[in-house]
Amino acid sequence: MPIRIPHELPAFKKLIDENIFVMPKERAEHQDIRPLKIIILNIMPKKIETETQLMRLLSNTPIQVDIELLNLESHKSKNTPVSHLSNFYTNFEQIKNNRYDGMIITGAPVEQLEFEQVDYWNEICRIMEWSKKNVFSTLHICWGAQAALYYHFGIPKYILPEKLFGIFPHKVELPNAQLLKGFDDVFMVPHSRHTTLLREDIEKISNLQILASSEEAGVHIIANKNGRQYFIMGHAEYDRETLAEEYRRDKQKGMDISLPVNYFPGNNPQSVPDFTWRCHANLMFSNWLNYCIYQSTPYDLTELELRNWEWEAGL
Repeated sequence: MPIRIPHELPAFKKLIDENIFVMPKERAEHQDIRPLKIIILNIMPKKIETETQLMRLLSNTPIQVDIELLNLESHKSKNTPVSHLSNFYTNFEQIKNNRYDGMIITGAPVEQLEFEQVDYWNEICRIMEWSKKNVFSTLHICWGAQAALYYHFGIPKYILPEKLFGIFPHKVELPNAQLLKGFDDVFMVPHSRHTTLLREDIEKISNLQILASSEEAGVHIIANKNGRQYFIMGHAEYDRETLAEEYRRDKQKGMDISLPVNYFPGNNPQSVPDFTWRCHANLMFSNWLNYCIYQSTPYDLTELELRNWEWEAGL
């Protein structure tokens, strides 16, 4: 949350120059406050596990957040009870006239398929198009990021020679980015994927900027310069044991899978993994809720129409 001090105070300008979030007393006195409305399009197979991971991170701020869960109608989940979906999830037809402060689009285990071969591609394209008008800020994760960059900007994905699997160091490229406020210069992030994006493809798009990257894992965080879309390659939301469970599952299936990099102490799969990414995961989601949404989203969400006009006009 911001500190509230008079703008005449000498510290005010210095803190602003350091990109510290300071709010003038005059602005604070006129702020309207309400819960944020966040919708999660969960297309991961283990929906209960993923929704728990995301909600844990979204709950780690003083901001009140109302969460809705969205499911795809064109794809039937095999790993989540029907009763859970019917009790806790909604579909696009039911919410298409709503507006939201934020949206999360998760990853999905379909990355080795061409986008158009995914059975729910048309539906997710419709939702991504809808998000441009009806959501103030959208956070896309892993395959969700690849899908959105392809749909919105035509950026392709590429098959890796071998699976990128483990915990990798990343460097901040744009220190003053709202999403990365308070980040260390180097931070760890889990990855588990067979495809990647190329920096040169992203840099061709003038509306996009790279916020963080890794020598081993490639481009990590991309932002639309208007602050309304973020694309995250990686899984900061993963729990301590997520990669361990994936490794053991694939080993039991007889698949040729290597140990996750930088994960098991001493590369011993019987040891408890070090949780080296939790702090930055919490900080990133807190920054998204606070700086990218709470401080900028209209109090009255019907005013998103005005913000959308500003977006399209490049203001």
